[in-house]
Amino acid sequence: MAPFIESVLEQVKGDVAEALLPERIEQICRELNYVWRDCTLDPVTTVYAFLRQVLAGNIACDHVPHLVDLNVTGEAYCKARARLPLELFQRLMEAVARAVGARVPACWRGHRLWHVDGSACSMPDTPPLQEAFGQSGAQQAGCGFPVARLLTLFDASTGFLLRVLPAPLRSHDLSRVQCVHEAFQPNDVVVGDRGFCSYAHLALLNLAGVFAVFRIHQATIVNFQKGRPHSPQKRSRVKGQPTSRWVQSLGRHDQIVEAFKPTQRPSWMSAEDFARLPESLLLRELRYRISQPGFRVREVTLLTTLLDKRRYPAAELAKLYLNRWQIETNLRHLKQTLRMDVLRTKTVDGIHKELAMFAIVYNLVRCVMLRSAKRQRVPATRTSFIDAQRRLCHAPLNAAPRNLIVVPHRPARCEPRACKRRPKQYDLMNKPRHQLQQALILKQVTS
Repeated sequence: MAPFIESVLEQVKGDVAEALLPERIEQICRELNYVWRDCTLDPVTTVYAFLRQVLAGNIACDHVPHLVDLNVTGEAYCKARARLPLELFQRLMEAVARAVGARVPACWRGHRLWHVDGSACSMPDTPPLQEAFGQSGAQQAGCGFPVARLLTLFDASTGFLLRVLPAPLRSHDLSRVQCVHEAFQPNDVVVGDRGFCSYAHLALLNLAGVFAVFRIHQATIVNFQKGRPHSPQKRSRVKGQPTSRWVQSLGRHDQIVEAFKPTQRPSWMSAEDFARLPESLLLRELRYRISQPGFRVREVTLLTTLLDKRRYPAAELAKLYLNRWQIETNLRHLKQTLRMDVLRTKTVDGIHKELAMFAIVYNLVRCVMLRSAKRQRVPATRTSFIDAQRRLCHAPLNAAPRNLIVVPHRPARCEPRACKRRPKQYDLMNKPRHQLQQALILKQVTS
C-alpha cells in the first residue's frame, strides 16, 4: 500500500478506514465479477489515485501520475478509471456512509438531527451528458454546459455526508427524496427548506416515525386566527382561506392545525405509497421574525410535526431552523474547497463515479475534523475544513496528531454577496463555438 494511503487511513482509523482497505476493494471487484490483470493500474491503485486526485482539489488527470508517483500517462489512468465498474464506487461510498452514520449522535433534545437540501453542479459539454442532465433554458444549444441537480443529506452535528443523489436539471428535489429516507430511524428529526414541505412528504416521514421541521411552502395560506374558516376541498376552495382546519392555539403565532390529504397524487410518488397516506395529519404552524443583520428574509413560517409546546418551544424551533444554514457551508466545502462545482468526466457513469469519490473524500476530511475537535474540545463545526483537507493530503506517515485551526464563533457576521475582483471583459458565448470560429475566419479572410 502506498505511503499516502497508509497516512490517510492512519488519520481516519476505525470502520471508515476498514471500508477502504485494499482487500476490501478487491473483494468488491470479485463480487462484481470484475476481472483485472496484474499491472501498475490495478483496481486498488486506480481507486487510490482517484481519491488523491479529488483530495487535491479535483486536479487534471495528466497531473495525477506525478502526484502519486506512477510511471504511466494521464490517458492510461483515465482509461483504467473508466474500466472500473460504477457499482464499485457506489459500494465504497455506501460503506463509508454506513461507517460515519454509526457515529451520528442524538444531538438535539434526544433526537438525531439531519439537514436535507438541493444543489447543482456543472460538467463538460458532451452529447451523452446533455441528454442525461440537460442545461439551462436561458442558454442556446451549444452555448452552455450540462447541469445536474443534487440532493444531499448531512448529519447536523458532525457534518458527515450520508447521501448525494444526482438527477436531471429539470427535476424537483422531492422526486428523489424517498431515497434518503433509508438513512432515517424512528425519532429522528429532518430539517429542510420549503422545497421539501408537502403533505405527501410530511405524511411519509410521519409513517416512518420521523419528525420534520420545514419552512412552509410559499403557496400555502396561513391564518393564525382562532377558529378561522377553511376550505379543504379544491373544488370548493374559497379565495384567501387556508386548506387546513384550526385545532388549537399554542401562542400568538403558534398553532396546531389539521391538514388534509390532497386529491391528486404527486408525480414523484407511487400509487401504493399514496394509498398508504392518512386522510389527515396534525401539524404545527409557527411564525417568527428575524432581527439579525444580513438576512434577506425578515419573517419565517415553519411547519413541523413536533407538536409538544413544552418539549419543543417555538424559540428552540426557530433556532433549529436558523442552524440549517450550516448545510450551505457544507455544500460550499464540497463545491468550492474540493471543487465539485465543475466535474471533469465526460460520461454519465463517470459523473456518478466522480460524485461518489467526492462523497468519500468529504467524509474522510470530516473524520479528521471530528478527531481534532474531540482533542481540542470544540464543536466539530468550528474546526477548519480546508486545514483538515491539507492535513489529510500532506501529513507524513506515523505523524503525531496535530490540532487544526479553530474558526472563530461569529454569530453576528454580515458580509455582502458581491465579488470584488472583476472578471475578464470577454463577451458571453451566444452562438455555438464552431459558428463563432467560422465567423472569425471569414472576418480575417475578408479584412
